[in-house]
Amino acid sequence: MAKPLKKFVSCVILDLDGTLLNTDGVVSEVLKGFLAKYGKQWDGREAQRIVGKTPLEAAAAVVEEYGLPCGKEEFLAELQPVFYAQLCNIKPLPGACRLLKHLSGHGVPMALASNSPRGSIESKISYHQGWKDYFSAIVGGDEVTAGKPSPEIFLEAAKRLNREPSSCLVIEDSMPGVTAGKAAGMEVVAVPSVPKQAHLYTSADEVINSLLDLQPEKWGLPPFQDWIEGTLPTEPWYISGPVIKGFGRGSKVLGIPTANLSPKGHSSLLSEHPSGVYFGWAGLSTRGVYKMVMSIGWNPYFNNAEKTIEPWLLHEFTEDFYGEELRLVIVGYLRPEVNFPSLESLIAKIHEDKRIAERALDLPLYSKHKDDPYLSSSFHSESNHS
Repeated sequence: MAKPLKKFVSCVILDLDGTLLNTDGVVSEVLKGFLAKYGKQWDGREAQRIVGKTPLEAAAAVVEEYGLPCGKEEFLAELQPVFYAQLCNIKPLPGACRLLKHLSGHGVPMALASNSPRGSIESKISYHQGWKDYFSAIVGGDEVTAGKPSPEIFLEAAKRLNREPSSCLVIEDSMPGVTAGKAAGMEVVAVPSVPKQAHLYTSADEVINSLLDLQPEKWGLPPFQDWIEGTLPTEPWYISGPVIKGFGRGSKVLGIPTANLSPKGHSSLLSEHPSGVYFGWAGLSTRGVYKMVMSIGWNPYFNNAEKTIEPWLLHEFTEDFYGEELRLVIVGYLRPEVNFPSLESLIAKIHEDKRIAERALDLPLYSKHKDDPYLSSSFHSESNHS
């Protein structure tokens, strides 16, 4: 999918919603509540119809999709105050703070270019310490005559950075954004925000799973130096639940017995963390604490219909433990989810993941989390973490 990467760049222009901030999660919650008033149910599948659109275009799409008895302006006027009240709850996407700090620390000029109004952009970033100082320029959709997919917003950002468009790298999550970046004559990295849509982003110069997977050196920018023995440390995150029966292929097909958790009740965590392979510590209520490597995602080789949580406890158990409570502390990231040409290559990669995780978890940076009280604390405290 990726074309040969030869162009070196001198600045980076970033989209905001869905690229740096997990705005989609808050938008979904607001829409869910709003549509319920009309007896309609937002199920998230229409998300791709509003990704990358201006607020008015997104409103028009929802009004049309659900046959609402109001106009797009009326819909937007009613929805916006509710949305703005939630701005403080919008979290950075994984890898966003890391990327901004890294580029800023190396003196790489950055601009924000979003279809949102300028005031909305500034409100959103005001909740994130230091973000305003990272950007030499901010261009909102209300400062140009046409939003994305028109290239105008990116050309204006390049002008304000005093850079040629050809020396700019755009990072975008939406198709309109990718189209706009290419039309502006810029290099474009796509980080698709709608699951399972990556194959549509053929015009991008590179498509990555999440910002955790960006390799700045491919574009002549300073490389990250924070990978440790094939692993990327992350802020610990927590998840728990009873072990359920999965698809039965872990033990039978792969020879790898996973202790699956139900995705139900974890939708916000699953939308917050990109699909991929992670590692950390697992606590079983009756047995102890074990090293763990975990896949979150759709398993492209098997093409799951929903995002699954499949931890593999790195220990030889003599019996299964369905129904037992499993608590996970995830401390690092290994790699994005990818498809494999054969079952053998998939199994080989999973065993390589195991070797890397097992070795890494002996490092003090990761081993200290083995004593996290969450792994053995009572179930009701889960809400403190998740």
